[in-house]
Amino acid sequence: MDHLLTDHAIKRCHRRKILPEWIAATLEHPARTENDDDDPTLVHALRAIPERGFRVLRVIYNETVAPVTVITVYFDDEATDL
Repeated sequence: MDHLLTDHAIKRCHRRKILPEWIAATLEHPARTENDDDDPTLVHALRAIPERGFRVLRVIYNETVAPVTVITVYFDDEATDL
């Protein structure tokens, strides 16, 4: 899936040591997706990352634009059932 990262997302990736290929894999093959509770244009894609001890990566993106725009990304230690 073609995607762009906002400046915010880029900064968070650097700070959290999240690799671009993990974002791409999560967008292409999420284990689960969720609608955002507050913004209907946003989707949350979740996927376990083996290189990080199977921690769950959450990628929040705007699906109403092309290419989709990643708003933020982080490891969600509270996500379960993947």
